[in-house]
Amino acid sequence: MGKRSTIIKGLVVLVLAVFLAGCAAVAPKPSERNFTVPKVTISLVEIPYYTGYWYFAKKVEPTKGTAGDYGAPMGLAFIFDVENPNPYPVLMEGLKFTVAFEGFDLNTVSAPETQWIPAGKTNHLRVDAIFDARSALLSLMVTGGFKLKEMGITPWDALEKWWTAAASYTLPVEVKEGTAIFKADGLTKVATFGGVFP
Repeated sequence: MGKRSTIIKGLVVLVLAVFLAGCAAVAPKPSERNFTVPKVTISLVEIPYYTGYWYFAKKVEPTKGTAGDYGAPMGLAFIFDVENPNPYPVLMEGLKFTVAFEGFDLNTVSAPETQWIPAGKTNHLRVDAIFDARSALLSLMVTGGFKLKEMGITPWDALEKWWTAAASYTLPVEVKEGTAIFKADGLTKVATFGGVFP
């Protein structure tokens, strides 16, 4: 019984090895013709760091340290689904996107992380970004000042509304002009993406 069991186990291992080798041989090699651009979609936006809305001008004397213009920080975490429709794994070499509130661009975020996405599977990627009311104010005054003026809104009013509404998840957060680079066997494809959460 011992020899027979060993022989059967050996045959099972051999058959399994041949089967797996055959499956590997069936998977097509990446080519320009069969390399489909993976899909990136926004799944969730979280606020892992928030200290309220506040702004101190450099006229205010600090208890410690030096005076300056400082605005409330707010951390945003963006969770993306990265879907690989190809019958072979692809490498994502990072992504970048612009974040906007109510159509006003606040900042561009880059994530240089690389990851392999298995054939036919979906990975999840979390990208953390810190925003602050001071840099948002400067961005608004430079790029959105005229638009805000036409709408009868001051940059200060917009900032306070956004920082307050974002914390209660009542402000839609827009991800736009997103690009992600994917590679497979020397080939490169760029995926574009965007979306609004919620």
